[in-house]
Amino acid sequence: MTPTITAFESSPDGGQGLARDMRVRWAFEEVGQPYDVRLVSFKEMKEPAHRALHPFGQIPTYEEGDLVLFESGAIIFHIAQHHGGLLPDDANARARAITWMFAALNTVEPPIVELEQVPYAEHDKPWYDERLPMIEDRVRVRLTELSSRLGDADWLDGAFSAGDLMMVMVLRRAEGTGLLEEHPNLLAYIARGEARPAYRRAFDAQRAVFTGKSPMRR
Repeated sequence: MTPTITAFESSPDGGQGLARDMRVRWAFEEVGQPYDVRLVSFKEMKEPAHRALHPFGQIPTYEEGDLVLFESGAIIFHIAQHHGGLLPDDANARARAITWMFAALNTVEPPIVELEQVPYAEHDKPWYDERLPMIEDRVRVRLTELSSRLGDADWLDGAFSAGDLMMVMVLRRAEGTGLLEEHPNLLAYIARGEARPAYRRAFDAQRAVFTGKSPMRR
């Protein structure tokens, strides 16, 4: 059975591959799994039919038979567990790859998303000029720690894994802040992820939504 995911009908990132369905698309492409896409509007995301799939009214969701999942990390973990190519066969290496997935979502992404949102949500607040540098410093600390751990390696733990997929997508959200430029090895790491054929296919599929030429089956 071909799984179906949901994605924004109108991509808020202007087709830059930052919406979270991109992560799932990339995972599908890495493992060679065809998938369908159902586009939803911002209005539809908050309606009961979609909330039955995602209680918080967001995307992406995943449907396959009786199985319904939400949260991009959980969806990618499910894909990686049921298809070869995203998790190592060795048990310890597999556990480390899963750890990096959690690190990307729970440790690295939160301050990046906060930095992304503050200019929109708090730019007119009296504390904005003091708060922004504090958040930048939080992101800087995480990037420095990650850069130190990655070093000169191509990937976080040997071969490319779901941990790298998630980390590359999280780091991309920091593009344009100037903070990534402080770490050339992280820029090179992102570039390696973006150069993977599966990434390019996923990016083109998501960008097609913005240009109005999205195929409904990949």
